[in-house]
Amino acid sequence: MNDISNIYYGPLPEDSPYVKPFRFHYTQNGKEKSWDLLKVHDSVSIVVFNTSRQKLVLVKQFRPAVYHGLVSAEAGADGRSIDMTKYPPSLAVTLELCAGIVDKPIPLAEIAREEVLEECGYDVPVERLEQIISYRSGVGTSGALQVMFYVEVTDQDRVASAGGGVGDEIIEVVEFSLEEAAKLLEKGSVLTSPPAFLFGVLWFLTNRAPKA
Repeated sequence: MNDISNIYYGPLPEDSPYVKPFRFHYTQNGKEKSWDLLKVHDSVSIVVFNTSRQKLVLVKQFRPAVYHGLVSAEAGADGRSIDMTKYPPSLAVTLELCAGIVDKPIPLAEIAREEVLEECGYDVPVERLEQIISYRSGVGTSGALQVMFYVEVTDQDRVASAGGGVGDEIIEVVEFSLEEAAKLLEKGSVLTSPPAFLFGVLWFLTNRAPKA
């Protein structure tokens, strides 16, 4: 996962299937205003709990946006002057919930089921997925909708040939005990994880975690 080199960046092509930048114009209290926005896909996230081993199933992956956030002040206009000794790509490997974009005209629960199989390697019926809550992410830039699901899996649901992503995705599946998950929320913790991940862990510990 961390064998990354030849990093650089440039203008976004107009035919990007994932991000569409545009300017939003409006009048508020009689004053004309504008705001630069991004049109992106809505998404699903899934809190996955393995009841056989009493562990949360999470994923790790390299996130270019996180890496850019780390190096942008020193990397130059095109990113070609990055000191990769000072900024190894491992700094931008995030710990996240299983998740995926909504890019098909099928029910959200079915998309969530596919993501659990593709990323985490568990094949579960769609009926086992419980929709928990929906919220807006990136409210300053995209306002995209994310819907969070919860599913309990067992070792018997595991598919040996699945997990780790599809295509050119490189995803590492990791497991956290209840104690390890709780430590992620301790005061002073420093994580590269997104807020939705922390919310999902907190929701699980509050509402579904087995009581000692």
